[in-house]
Amino acid sequence: MPIAIVVHGGAGQKPAGSPEAFQDGCKEAAVVGWRSLQEGGSALDAVEAAVRSLEGNPIYNAGTGASLSADGNIQLDAGIMEGHTLRVGAVANVELIKNPISLARKVMESPHVLLVGKGAQEFAQEQGISLCRFEDLLTEARYNQWKEKQASVASKDEPRYHRYEVNPLPRSEEKQGTVGAVALDTSGILAAGTSTGGTFNKYPGRVGDSPLVGCGFYADDNAAISCTGHGEDFIRLLIAKRAADFVASGAAARDAAKAAIAALGARATGLGGLIVVDRLGNIGFAWNSEHMSYAYMTDGLAEPVVGA
Repeated sequence: MPIAIVVHGGAGQKPAGSPEAFQDGCKEAAVVGWRSLQEGGSALDAVEAAVRSLEGNPIYNAGTGASLSADGNIQLDAGIMEGHTLRVGAVANVELIKNPISLARKVMESPHVLLVGKGAQEFAQEQGISLCRFEDLLTEARYNQWKEKQASVASKDEPRYHRYEVNPLPRSEEKQGTVGAVALDTSGILAAGTSTGGTFNKYPGRVGDSPLVGCGFYADDNAAISCTGHGEDFIRLLIAKRAADFVASGAAARDAAKAAIAALGARATGLGGLIVVDRLGNIGFAWNSEHMSYAYMTDGLAEPVVGA
């Protein structure tokens, strides 16, 4: 059986700094996942390893380097799914977890599907996952971004987390950094995972598509998908499941990706992108935003192919 892995580092506006840094991070994560597959690891192992690599890279909006919510907290979302069993696990609005994708996998291996907030934190500790410090997740760039936003609304009398103050940035100004991976292993099993810090300055408790199965990630016997972009629109249109259904109907992975993003733009004027791998090892990706960093490895390649 062929093996394959695809990773993404988020869709949105082109990075202000070096776009190569986003591609390099994706390349590194693809290599991590590919090595796992070559060593006989499962698709789940490869996806988890690749996403952990991205969560540990502070340039992405996931794990270390995640965006702050309006109240100054870092609330993380992640989800992971295995195709042939339809086992799925996810966490939302969890704090002080360095690698939410690994916690999501622990949820998948339990009777639960989705745990949120303090309950997810307690579950993490029960499973032997230690809580990290807030400072372990916070970067100077994200803190300065949050401080600038708070200063711009400081003259208002309303609480800083009031709904009038936490509208997301205009879509043309959004800088996504959600990360994800999809993989096919030697047993022909598919898996998908997505991890994010959510929209910058989001209303406390807001949850986007990333931890919602069928919206921000999905895997079945035919395909595995990870999404990134404006989460509310991905939720409305079940974009990940929609892409999987296109593959199930006979579309090639690349065509399924394009069709799903076309539906996103046509039905909700949403911005974002996704990656796909099918059961034959074919890969696809598409986006309608300015930028989406990605990397992939398949049989026959000496090193990852990267792009944005």
